[in-house]
Amino acid sequence: MARGGQRGATQQRRNPQAARTRRNEEGIIPQLARAVREVEAAVARRSAMPEVRAKFQVVALLAREERARVKADTELSDSRRGEELKRLDGIATILAQTAARDSTLFTLLDENAEMSETAKAVRRELLRKAGAEPEPEPEPVVELVDGAAAERRAYPLSVQARQLANPFLAPDFEHARSRVRPRRLAGWELLEPLFRSFERAAPDAPACMPLPDADQLTSMTGRHAPAGRELMPHQAQLIASAAEGHRTYLLADEPGLGKTAQALLAAEAAGAFPLLAVVPNVVKTNWAREVDLWVPNRRATVLHGDGDDADGFADVFIVNYEILDRHTGWLATHGFRGMIVDEAHYIKNKGSQRSQNVLELSEKIRARIARPLLMALTGTPLINDIEDFRAIWQFLGWIDDVVPQGELMEALEETGLTPADLGFYPAARRAVIDEGIVRRRKIDVAADIPARRIADMPVELEGEAGRSIRKAEQELARRMVERYDAALSTRRSGAVVDGIDHDLVRRVATWEREDNSTKTGENVFGMLRRIGQAKAGLAADYTAQLARNVGKVVFFAKHIDVMDQAEKTFAERGIKYSSIRGDQTSTARQKAIDAFVNDPEVQVAVCSLTAAGVGLNLQVASNLVLAELSWTDAEQTQAIDRVHRIGQDEPVTAWRIIATQTLDTRIAELIDKKAGLAARALDGAGEEVEGGSIDLQTEALVALLTAALEERGD
Repeated sequence: MARGGQRGATQQRRNPQAARTRRNEEGIIPQLARAVREVEAAVARRSAMPEVRAKFQVVALLAREERARVKADTELSDSRRGEELKRLDGIATILAQTAARDSTLFTLLDENAEMSETAKAVRRELLRKAGAEPEPEPEPVVELVDGAAAERRAYPLSVQARQLANPFLAPDFEHARSRVRPRRLAGWELLEPLFRSFERAAPDAPACMPLPDADQLTSMTGRHAPAGRELMPHQAQLIASAAEGHRTYLLADEPGLGKTAQALLAAEAAGAFPLLAVVPNVVKTNWAREVDLWVPNRRATVLHGDGDDADGFADVFIVNYEILDRHTGWLATHGFRGMIVDEAHYIKNKGSQRSQNVLELSEKIRARIARPLLMALTGTPLINDIEDFRAIWQFLGWIDDVVPQGELMEALEETGLTPADLGFYPAARRAVIDEGIVRRRKIDVAADIPARRIADMPVELEGEAGRSIRKAEQELARRMVERYDAALSTRRSGAVVDGIDHDLVRRVATWEREDNSTKTGENVFGMLRRIGQAKAGLAADYTAQLARNVGKVVFFAKHIDVMDQAEKTFAERGIKYSSIRGDQTSTARQKAIDAFVNDPEVQVAVCSLTAAGVGLNLQVASNLVLAELSWTDAEQTQAIDRVHRIGQDEPVTAWRIIATQTLDTRIAELIDKKAGLAARALDGAGEEVEGGSIDLQTEALVALLTAALEERGD
């Protein structure tokens, strides 16, 4: 043995190149080098299929582990260590160059990115080829809500009470179907052809699933819409579909077509309560309001922070993406029969934490409830490329990480085609659409909706700004109450209703508005400006969402600081805008207008309500946002008329941002009241308004003082 070992050592000294070659072909690094070349070639062919993506992720992770091992191995000589690190650097360079071709690959390297079953299988195979023993798969860990692993999880007391009151939330396996596995299509890569089928679609190819015909909808309004509210035909079609038993939808209607109402009434038709709605923070309050409007027999609760004020017995639970991770524990076991994801393009990046939270909840709901109602709402299902569909389809249960699921898999089998057949692509696209894609544009349903309408978007002012404004309103009300009491103590005459002298209330409000001697306290003009400043970021955030959904949007504000805040938000979001202000030269103003009208990349026109409210033609947009309220309906109407004018071929929607629990709400009501009076005076339209012409500033103060007096029991 010694002689043989000596002979081997002698041969190595005589032929060091052969020894080095043999050594370089051992271990994990040669396997990684071959695998990374395969990934590079596949991505160069624009074929980043799930298997390719899995191999990219595994190569990167194993290279990272091998680098750490080489650096820590004290038995390696410096030259050998340097040689292996150099080879690993070469692999890393190829990975970086490959990811530069397809930037979505970077998400697989995120520290929160999970490994799919495909990736785990690739890892085991590479380790086997390298001669290493793959580590055993860890036993699944069941995360307890009150365990150490769930330290950040919230468990609201009201939710605990509800679950204790109804502890038998047994899984519903009625009509459950076994997992459909590919038969004729076994061995074919199917997800990539499904995505490509949408890229290959003809321009006039339908983008909406079959929906019930209009003649089937005669009783739909009476059966599902609340009293006093009427469904538009396109809304009734989707609700009828849910009533007939359809349960998964990618509802991609343009903004302004009532997606929220359709989702809530579809849940009512499907009996999908309790219902979970995951929404952007800016529309959380609006969702609660829409529940009251469209399903008044259902109770909504909005989750804030740890959900300490949540109503565990509610029918609709509304939570924003940012705090979803705190609540996934109890939400997964609460017995939800439906889940809605609003602005579903938020989950397009599967590597993000919020996407993983949504997909985890969806999977657990589908595991417990047979055929739950799942709805993804977005006006822009695709932002960057066709891969944006992936997470949405997975949320709906149409696919998993590897293959189509359930009815979609069956539909593909029934085509009798394979991805090698050209006819497979239109048939596959049709099969996906029939799973529940619903897409209508304003122009498609123009007969259903008014040519011009105002839609209020309530927002909640949180944090220090909200508290400060509410405190200032209380101080203003307190000051007027003192003035009222002082005046009442010296005069006992006048009309008194329910203990309140309403004539004196109006006088006090008028004095407050006209009194310029109050320099230290808050006045109604300053209040409205502060509210506008606090709403600026929320209004800009909603405008950014609209711009991504429908294209060009006009943003109106009264004050320069609100415009500045909005423009800062748009710049941070990468949204190009033009600015139309009162201090511009006529040349600069026209240049800004032309940029918005003619440049397809300029998505938003940020306009001064006073400077840009007249004399502009901006009908290239059909959506506008009123970030601040005006003191006159005429000023609001002038702004809307910049978009709603001759040449406009789409219905126009003005989104009015209203701060709840503030004077903003009352002023919005007063503007509408005054608009009704104007319509009645001019052409007999509108409702009769008591008291004739009204002054908004005075009426706002009257409302504030009256509410304060009622609260103290006058």
